[in-house]
Amino acid sequence: MSFYWPDYQLGNFENSVSRLFDDFFKDLNVERQSRGTTKRNDRTSWVPPLDVHENEKEFVVNAELPGVTKEQINLDVRENALVISGETKKDEKYKEGNTHIQERRYGSFTRSITLPRNIKTSDITAKFEHGILEINLPKDESKTSGRKIDIQ
Repeated sequence: MSFYWPDYQLGNFENSVSRLFDDFFKDLNVERQSRGTTKRNDRTSWVPPLDVHENEKEFVVNAELPGVTKEQINLDVRENALVISGETKKDEKYKEGNTHIQERRYGSFTRSITLPRNIKTSDITAKFEHGILEINLPKDESKTSGRKIDIQ
């Protein structure tokens, strides 16, 4: 016996799951951007997927950047956000002729993560190995998210 789920129900299910993940990422202060390739001003752009992990001492962000070199990556802290950006270009040897299948991503990429207030931005470190950019965001224990206010 096969199970049939109409397309309109799949769309509703996907939307529900998408909303669930949006709420989850909102709670983590991670801006969720669509995966895949989009067109911006006739230029192809894409969004690298990432994992964010937290322990007592730090947040660790792993961004998946296959086919990208370290020199093609920009990593900045701007306006309380960590910004991963860069650009990959299509190999010149394929400039002539016809491409029948193109599943690899080319063009500019950007991913932004709002930083919690307790990050020691001066001590952020990053390394890039095997297509994975790992960023360590140490917590600053002196910064707290709140404080008690005495009433006079």
